[in-house]
Amino acid sequence: MRDTVFTRSSGWIPNVIREDGELKLMLGAGADANHAPRTFTFSIAEAHLAVIREDLARHLLLWSAVLPLCDAAGTRGRLDEDAAGALLDPILLSAPADVDALFRRIRWDRGQLIAHGADIDLLERGQVCAAMRAATETPNGKRAQEYHANRRRAERGTVLGPLDAALLRYTGQYLHGATVPRRTPDAVDPALLPEVLRVIATAEQACAGMRIGRDPRRGQRATDKRDWERMATTVDAAVRRAHPELVDDAVRTVSFLMCSEAAERSRSTPMEDDEEAADDRSEFGGGARKTILSFTDDKGVEKEWRADGPRTATAVFWEFVGDRSASDNEVFTIEDEKMGEGIQLHFYADSIARITTVREGEGEGGADPEYRVEYSLVDGIGGYRTLVSAFVRGGCAALEQHGSWISDAAEFERARRERDAD
Repeated sequence: MRDTVFTRSSGWIPNVIREDGELKLMLGAGADANHAPRTFTFSIAEAHLAVIREDLARHLLLWSAVLPLCDAAGTRGRLDEDAAGALLDPILLSAPADVDALFRRIRWDRGQLIAHGADIDLLERGQVCAAMRAATETPNGKRAQEYHANRRRAERGTVLGPLDAALLRYTGQYLHGATVPRRTPDAVDPALLPEVLRVIATAEQACAGMRIGRDPRRGQRATDKRDWERMATTVDAAVRRAHPELVDDAVRTVSFLMCSEAAERSRSTPMEDDEEAADDRSEFGGGARKTILSFTDDKGVEKEWRADGPRTATAVFWEFVGDRSASDNEVFTIEDEKMGEGIQLHFYADSIARITTVREGEGEGGADPEYRVEYSLVDGIGGYRTLVSAFVRGGCAALEQHGSWISDAAEFERARRERDAD
């Protein structure tokens, strides 16, 4: 039978229970193999209960010291109750100087104490009892998160100035650098907000007119890594020139914000090709324009496009790629059966083949058709987009001006290996 003897307002601070007539401290910590919280108990005496009732600081210090023992138990191990019991008298019944000395020898959870109001400077100096004089039952988890974030930065040798910290708060990345940045002006000290907005304006001016395109090879919402890197480099350089006092973390968070916003604008835009939308003015317009195309992937899935449909051929093709592309599905083909020509995109090798029919087959029992196959290297998704658009507008002939075409497969393979070796 279990009865609760003493509990505090915060549900995570350890409770005192009576189980089968014995006093025990009960706390939740860690998780089991199914990610459910684990609960640990160990025996205490009436004298320990009296201190726990009356002294919040000692109660919290005991919790901080026991948590590493719970972590050591892992997902299924038992709490070392002897080690936990050995902490009771030194923490709850000893003089403050002896408690401070103990905490210099043992492992303890600093974050919980900081969340409950511990003085960080005193903790850092090893004066744990004095640090807990202003302790509160209600925790402030954000305070502990900020402390750990600053510790990680300090380990990297980064010290934030007021404007650096304000920029990280503005983008929501003060606590976690991997968080998707967003604009949160309310998180910034109003006195620093004008300076923050000047830095943001510098970044916006630097990348005005730049965009981050889609990269359907990696899925419908993927964006072009090269475009991202180009924009980030541009913004970084501009911000560093205009604001040389900023640390790297602050500069990176601004460029991350600009790139993330540009990428999101791209993802929310229909997958259309502006170049093809101006097809009537193209040198490959008129009769050279494709009317029926067949798209296939390496798994044999096929999709047909017709010119009388509502969408452009490139938009439909790249949407098909975004839906179907995967690590084991990286070869896509566009074929114009009527004209006897097509292109094959090899995403795994950053290359393309254009295929034209030299001689039609002569039917059952006759000669097989003869094809001319030529290869070219491709420079990223931008290169693929250019080649696909040119083929859609003007067929294989329109590809002549784009790249260097090699008909010998062995020669092309050597060229590809040389490029990859650079």
